[in-house]
Amino acid sequence: MLSEFLKSRIKEAKELVLELRKTFKYVSVLGTDVRVQSVGANRMSTTIDDDGLSAECGFVVKMKNDNSFFEYSLDDILGDKKVLANKIINSLKIDSDLAKKMIKTGEIEDLPLEQSFVRESDFDKYTVEDKLQFVVDLKDKVLAKSENILNCMIGISTLSVSKIFVTENRTLDQNYTWVNGYMVVVYRENDKVIQAREVAWDKTISKTMEILPTKIDSLLDKAHHLAFAKPIEPGMYDIITDPSITGLIAHEAFGHGVEMDQFVKDRALAKEYVGKYVASPIVNMRDGAASVLSAASYFFDDDGILAQDTLIIKDGILVSGISDMASALQLGTKPTGNGRREAFDHKAYTRMTNTFFLPGKDKLEDMIKSIKHGYYICETSNGMEDPKNWAIQCVAEYGIEIVDGKLTENWVSPVVMSGYVPDLLKSISMVSDGLEIEGAGACGKGYKEWVRVTDGGPSLKAKVKLG
Repeated sequence: MLSEFLKSRIKEAKELVLELRKTFKYVSVLGTDVRVQSVGANRMSTTIDDDGLSAECGFVVKMKNDNSFFEYSLDDILGDKKVLANKIINSLKIDSDLAKKMIKTGEIEDLPLEQSFVRESDFDKYTVEDKLQFVVDLKDKVLAKSENILNCMIGISTLSVSKIFVTENRTLDQNYTWVNGYMVVVYRENDKVIQAREVAWDKTISKTMEILPTKIDSLLDKAHHLAFAKPIEPGMYDIITDPSITGLIAHEAFGHGVEMDQFVKDRALAKEYVGKYVASPIVNMRDGAASVLSAASYFFDDDGILAQDTLIIKDGILVSGISDMASALQLGTKPTGNGRREAFDHKAYTRMTNTFFLPGKDKLEDMIKSIKHGYYICETSNGMEDPKNWAIQCVAEYGIEIVDGKLTENWVSPVVMSGYVPDLLKSISMVSDGLEIEGAGACGKGYKEWVRVTDGGPSLKAKVKLG
């Protein structure tokens, strides 16, 4: 349910909006109350942390006249609204040089809407003691499995987001939850010490707690193979990606590259390719908070735009980017519900939400059989991209060698894919009929402005440079 704090501030927000409307053509108030909690256990200790990514509580007031946006953040909006409005207005003085650089944009549509959004949750059924007992018991169960395990880290992280968005004509509120769980082992075998992980996630605590223990055996099998993994011989290979690597490609290739605040600044090559082929004709891609249910799903963005499902690539053709309100106004397009802030006192940028390739018609087993020699590439580590030049680098935790259409016991680790985005996407020759979304990610805008994102898709067959 919406936090009691924000419930008590909706009327206050409306009063502030109406007072500031005497000076500005458009005014909005975004209120946030975000609670996070991480509970963890390892061989030596347990931890409880209530201060993590996204934890915040406060307000940001956005105002617009003909050619300028103004924002003012504060912890609370209680008190005399005339006094507060004057304080805000007096803080927004600009010099003549800055005024000359301002860009005139269209007007913001403030269409009437009053709506509350709530995602079903079971958070009230679990105490912190319940979660702590779960991670301790699971840690002990994993440690008992093998003498090769030097340490085991188990964690459950919960997120509860409450937000209100108020303008003269709109009053929106939302509450949604998400849960991420993880298991990590530090493992020694073959005179090597490695780390391996498994994860689980859901909108509920109960489902996450149900899934995580079922992955113990796969975690230890992975750790064993990684202990014997060898470096890959660099070269061009036929590959098949698991859904996490598919998602990493989506995120790096046409996630950041189609964030349209980069179009405004001419920092994204994708701007020149809208309406053109950028991928194989069997490739389709989407982004949107309303496209799937995951960690980056919400009901409205930080600009008050309802969550959407945006088709980015259709049959290999780049058809759309994603945008926040400010970039959409400058470009003369409609915002896509991708305006997101790291926190209430940070600027809203165009940011990805759930970015993923759509399923195809191929069976994974047939894709593997089609490869004479190559690799099945698995488990995202990290990635980088250059939206202006379309260079991409994706790092996977490991690859499994494919010989004569069969997976072998030969693992390589780590694996680095690199190249030119269109070359990679146009080399895609098969797309599996499955779909998985990774639910535990976070991403920065450059090196800062972190928000929760997810990505994924089916398995892809492509030809890329590995090293």
